[in-house]
Amino acid sequence: MHVQRIAAFSDGDTGGNPAGVALCPHLPSVEQMQAVAAEIGYSETVFAAPDGDGWRARYFAPEMEVPFCGHATIALGAALALAHGDGIFKLYLNDTSITVEGRHDGALLTAALQSPSTRSKPAPPTLIAAALALFSYTEADLDPRLPPAIAEAGARHLVIALCSRQRLAEMRYDLEQGQILMNAAGLITISLVHAESDTRFHARNPFAAGGVYEDPATGAAAAALAGYLRDLGWPHGGAIDIVQGEDMNVPSRLRAQFSAHPGESIRVSGAARLMCE
Repeated sequence: MHVQRIAAFSDGDTGGNPAGVALCPHLPSVEQMQAVAAEIGYSETVFAAPDGDGWRARYFAPEMEVPFCGHATIALGAALALAHGDGIFKLYLNDTSITVEGRHDGALLTAALQSPSTRSKPAPPTLIAAALALFSYTEADLDPRLPPAIAEAGARHLVIALCSRQRLAEMRYDLEQGQILMNAAGLITISLVHAESDTRFHARNPFAAGGVYEDPATGAAAAALAGYLRDLGWPHGGAIDIVQGEDMNVPSRLRAQFSAHPGESIRVSGAARLMCE
């Protein structure tokens, strides 16, 4: 099986979140996909095979299957554009269908996904307390304009907004304890964010549930955050830019565009770059 390595949401020719991409005539067994994902070692590897008018896609982290992964979808869009030409590709996921648009112009690769529908709700106080303890934050570190919330756009995230960029940079936690907390709450990641302005956010995404300390770019969390901001009535103006990975020395750039209608799909876009294999 040939697995391409593509960094999604890159910042020019650097940064981005690496994903494995396997275009297959038929999807391998679950056991084989899980084993390949563990061997590749990236936060996600996506496997896709032709299915009617689109592609059947499944996403695997090193230790688990996930229902949806944004950065791997961007990487998949880039791979499909390279293999089949620029276009919009329909993807059939485990529980829904989405699209990804892939384009290439010489060495420049870009992709944009349309997320599953979004929803959000206030986070339970017990979960907030446990998450703050995990990261050694206090309630004084929280941005009162953005109360902690459970946000979903194909995957479930806990959004915690911090009032200080420095406190975001200082993020530390115990991976094993984080995995216990996230698995118990059914979370894919915890989305730690800081609002630099109404439309520019800094983000970090611990992914202990998948056995990964932190993702340098997280498209699913970006879509979930955008949906949450819309539900909250945040003055987003229809788009936000997210800076991620800087504290890991892996600069990544994500853009989320969305309508004012609750629940509607979020368009998440960015650049991609081929990595040495």
